[in-house]
Amino acid sequence: MEGHDPKEPEQLRKLFIGGLSFETTDDSLREHFEKWGTLTDCVVMRDPQTKRSRGFGFVTYSCVEEVDAAMCARPHKVDGRVVEPKRAVSREDSVKPGAHLTVKKIFVGGIKEDTEEYNLRDYFEKYGKIETIEVMEDRQSGKKRGFAFVTFDDHDTVDKIVGE
Repeated sequence: MEGHDPKEPEQLRKLFIGGLSFETTDDSLREHFEKWGTLTDCVVMRDPQTKRSRGFGFVTYSCVEEVDAAMCARPHKVDGRVVEPKRAVSREDSVKPGAHLTVKKIFVGGIKEDTEEYNLRDYFEKYGKIETIEVMEDRQSGKKRGFAFVTFDDHDTVDKIVGE
């Protein structure tokens, strides 16, 4: 298969698509998302008994670059409805608490005492646009406590960072 890089695990090439119209089919989902790359898989999840759509599906691209392109093109509208694409979470991870939360803030621990906000900004801005950085300090002494929070403008940035 052209452009298929076996080094990139399927998990990283897969998007969960939530909020689908019940009219959306595998074909209409594929037609929309193949604008950003080659799909190796595309499925609308259905109830095994009634065969009715469960309102979500998955698209799998041939490489991570195409996933990034699709995520950059948000918002997505399929069959007249704005849908919510997210990087897929593995089955093992999907049962963990918080696995499906939309999070824009990350915790950064183990920071050296001389680390300043701009050091963190220099490092993390390569991942995406930063809204705020809070380097935590002790209220009484003003000494740095060795951890910080970085808030990005988009949950997808966090999904990418924690997925690495």
